[in-house]
Amino acid sequence: MRYPKRIRRLSVPRRTAQLATAAMLVATTMAACGQDDGADSSAPKAPATIPELTKDPLTLSFIWFDWPPAHALEDFANAEYAKERPNVTIKVNTVPNANWHDAMFTQFAAHKTDFDIPILDSQHIGEAVTNGNILDITDFVKKNIDVKAYNPYLLAAYGQFPQAETGKRDENASMYGLPLLGDTWTMIYRKDLIGDKPPQTWDQMISVAEKCQADHPGVSGLAFHQANGSDAAAVTYNTVNGVYGGNLWNAKERKIEGVLNDAAGQEAMDVLVNKMKPLTAKGSGNWFIDEVNATVAQGKACIAFNWIAASGGLLDPKQSTLGTTREQILDKLGFATLPSQKTNLVPLGGMGMHVSAYSSKANQAEALNFIKWFERADIQKKWAAAGGVPSRTDALASPEFLDAGPFNQVYADSVPRMRDMWNVPEYARLVDIENTNVNAALNGAKEPEDALDDIAKEQQGVLDSGSGKGGGGL
Repeated sequence: MRYPKRIRRLSVPRRTAQLATAAMLVATTMAACGQDDGADSSAPKAPATIPELTKDPLTLSFIWFDWPPAHALEDFANAEYAKERPNVTIKVNTVPNANWHDAMFTQFAAHKTDFDIPILDSQHIGEAVTNGNILDITDFVKKNIDVKAYNPYLLAAYGQFPQAETGKRDENASMYGLPLLGDTWTMIYRKDLIGDKPPQTWDQMISVAEKCQADHPGVSGLAFHQANGSDAAAVTYNTVNGVYGGNLWNAKERKIEGVLNDAAGQEAMDVLVNKMKPLTAKGSGNWFIDEVNATVAQGKACIAFNWIAASGGLLDPKQSTLGTTREQILDKLGFATLPSQKTNLVPLGGMGMHVSAYSSKANQAEALNFIKWFERADIQKKWAAAGGVPSRTDALASPEFLDAGPFNQVYADSVPRMRDMWNVPEYARLVDIENTNVNAALNGAKEPEDALDDIAKEQQGVLDSGSGKGGGGL
């Protein structure tokens, strides 16, 4: 992805949102569990028609984690939205990725937010809806948004709750958000080391990486996310699980144990730990987005996997040892969709925009107006040209998007292949269990089979002990 020059980077700056730190210490456990006994049981409804907007100066605040798209959004919105609403200033507050969930849900638990538009991961929606933290925008969407302009699954993933099965949308389900940024993994490969043609199967990819590592001392065969934080290690395992034919759970029966750790799941864990991990660099057991990008930019990986929305800095000569120009770097780096194996599934990334239930009426009205404006066809194409990953089908097929970066075609081709995690109120606890155990297996602290069995048992315990509100899932 191509970002404006000022924000094209590999490293993450340390600009942070202003948070109620004392409240965080009190409320984090409650928020992480997806339960707030004092919260409403359902989300309040937004009006179908946008209320009259104020003419007074107004700051519309977002909250997101600290990465290039967050800064791209602030720059883009202040440049473009101001043309229609010159009295409005857009502020995108950012926090470290590891603190993103708690930074939002701590304030939700206090029923007071210093943000108007929380940018939620797709799996956060169930928790926010169950606790009444965000507005139900179903009527607003029906009146203001052309839902036929989107791939149905993208609408479901970034706004619907409860969700239907992966890849489907229930048109009768309520909507709580709309897409902001689409994303998935891209395979990044060294054309000068392995050739112009990327591996087509996962097994072939491992074989090619193994040979490349043997042929080029000092260069690791693979680089991928392994950290016990955010959803890093969990997404990596879930991706391998998907391509080897596994399932994360049986959503209808809310059953994880015996599904995640079946034969396909165990094969995926064996591949990840015993075949992929030996091809990574020493000390990579806690790598995430920045570390993978850095090793690619330094020419120290044959094949890597990273989120498309975080890959723009790889083309910056100031941050790369692979060339002094963008063109020289692209002579060595290739970007491709993920290899398939038993299936061709890829991870769904990206996030949606939502409206805080605790913002003032004036700010809620402005938030709805911003969302309507942002989802327009012309604005989505401008967002694509500015470095964003749009979700409208017409924007995804536009030259503004496809010509903006060498990995944008990868995203467009990957949309039909996407699979998300569990979209349930218990998500935060489920992903923590998986991150901890997958990371332990990758770092040799647990046997792969034991780690997967522990994940399945502990996650099942969370589902069995929860209220089950929201049902459904992916």
